[in-house]
Formats: sequence, C-alpha cells, structure tokens
Amino acid sequence: MNLHIIKKKGIVLMFAIAAIVNFTSCQPEDSFTDNGLTPTSVDASFKVTPVEGKTNVYNIVAQPKGVLRSIWDTGSGFADGKMNFEISLPDAGTYTISHKAIGAGGATALATQNIIVATSDPVKGNILKGGRLTNSEDWSKWTVTNPASSASITFGSGSATLTATGWAGNGIYQAINVVAGKKYVIDMLTSSTTGGSNTWFEVYCGYAAPVTGTDYSEGGKLRALSTWDGCATAAFSGKISAVGCKAENNLGIFTATKTGTAYLVIRGGGEDMKAGIKIQDIEMRLSM
Repeated sequence: MNLHIIKKKGIVLMFAIAAIVNFTSCQPEDSFTDNGLTPTSVDASFKVTPVEGKTNVYNIVAQPKGVLRSIWDTGSGFADGKMNFEISLPDAGTYTISHKAIGAGGATALATQNIIVATSDPVKGNILKGGRLTNSEDWSKWTVTNPASSASITFGSGSATLTATGWAGNGIYQAINVVAGKKYVIDMLTSSTTGGSNTWFEVYCGYAAPVTGTDYSEGGKLRALSTWDGCATAAFSGKISAVGCKAENNLGIFTATKTGTAYLVIRGGGEDMKAGIKIQDIEMRLSM
C-alpha cells in the first residue's frame, strides 16, 4: 500500500515539474520587465521655481517616477536629499545645481541646471568681497598675512589652498564694515585630500589690523581645525562648521562691540600640512 502511494506521488511531481518548465519556456524575454531588480533608465530631471514672497529662495522639485534615491549638489558637494525642497541663494551670481538620481538595479542619471541670481539679498547677503574666490578679481580682495618660503597661499579657480612645512604659518585677511550690537556668522567650505601632521587652521575676527610676522589672535578662535584636537588628521571635506572640532573653538559668531572696520583673518600652518587645506565659499553674514 505504501509503495503504491509513493509511486502516485512521484507521477504527480513529474507532471508538476514538466508544467513549470513548459510555462517558463513559453514566456517572452521581457516578461520580468519592471520587476524592481532589472536595471532600467532613470530620469534625473528637476524643476526650479522662485518662491513667491521670499528673496532669492527657490523651490526645487525632482520628478519622482522610478527614482529610489536622490542625491544633490547645491554647492557643497553631493549629499542625500529630498525630492522637493527649498534653497536660499542670498548672494548674486550663477549657481550650478546637480541632481544624481538612482533607480532600480542601481541605474543612475545626472541632471544639472544653473540658477542665476541677479541681486544679492540686502539682509542675508555675504558682507565679504570675493568670498567665492572665483578669479583674480575675487583674489585681489584678500591680503596675504605672512608671505614665507615654507608656507604659501595658492589661489585657483574658486579656491585658495594653504600649505606649510617646518612649523611655518600663513593666511589671508580682509577688512570689513560691522555694526555695533550685530552678530555675524562665519563659515566656509574646507577640504584636504591627505590631512596633515601637527597642523592648525583658525579663523579670527577683531578690530586690530593684522601685522606681518605675527600670529593674529584678536577676538579668540571663531572656527578651528587642529590635529591636536582630532581634526584634519586624515582626508576631509565639508563646511568648517561641520568638520571643525572642539565646540568652544567652532562657534563661528562674531559679535560687533562697535561700529567700524574689523578684520576677518583666516590662518594656518604646521609641521607638515601635506597636500594642504583648500578653502572655498567664504561667507560672513548677519545672524538672523
């Protein structure tokens, strides 16, 4: 009896396998299209629209169909983002917005658009001149603090790179007009492909003019990177407000005690800064 049942089950199983093989062999090659695993093309396009009632604020909306992950570069490098968000561009200039869309199967696409801002926001605008370091016109707005053979500032398109060896130091500064009682927020994009050895990088703002051959320290550290405090020991990239360390040296706010001329000073140096620290998009704005 048991042998008879086993034989019947075996016959049924054989018929089932044959049916499955016949079914799959008859399916067209595209029968599994859009199964969520097969790589397909993905659309990274997006729209930019000025936000009514807001100065130099834009709404960015990406088309969502087929996009599983959205990565944006709005000026500080690529980072995960939303499909619909607002961006504030208080300073006059041309800005390139890039969107990297990732779809099923890891398919990617990249779309870019330029936003042209004709006039700076009179309240939120950058009070620094040449903060974007775009070209020689911007570079001319800055003065080198301590010219030296073993420490240098090299200007490039959109950046200034500080390098130093042998415990030398160098930096740049700019005179600015401030108003008593106002608070100003200072930030900039900083990066290094190597990090440094016994390296410091500091930002100050004070009323005394920098003197060549001396280390500026008016007003105390407002921003800082330091290998002794655990920063800049390896490659890094980001706003100094995010990648700087030791919170008490990275508040980034200058409070004007009197109306008049102040000096924003960016300086650094060390035993060996290796590839150096690159500075981009320096800004000083009224705190809202």
